[in-house]
Amino acid sequence: MPKISPELLSVLRCPVTGSPLVQEGEELVATAAGDAGVKNRYAIEDGIPLLLPPELLAAAASAGSDQHDPAAAGQ
Repeated sequence: MPKISPELLSVLRCPVTGSPLVQEGEELVATAAGDAGVKNRYAIEDGIPLLLPPELLAAAASAGSDQHDPAAAGQ
């Protein structure tokens, strides 16, 4: 499990609520709940926090997969 350094965690904030983040396993979790009453969770991939709001994460993932797919680039 990649551990985010305490120095980095001290400056990271949830992009939705602005609250500090804490690491729980492979995710960072906001310390305050958002409008839906749920604390936002953010994945950590290869030691890099993915701090995209949940509604943008799916769009970024689908756009990213098109950019890195050689078969899609030739079409």
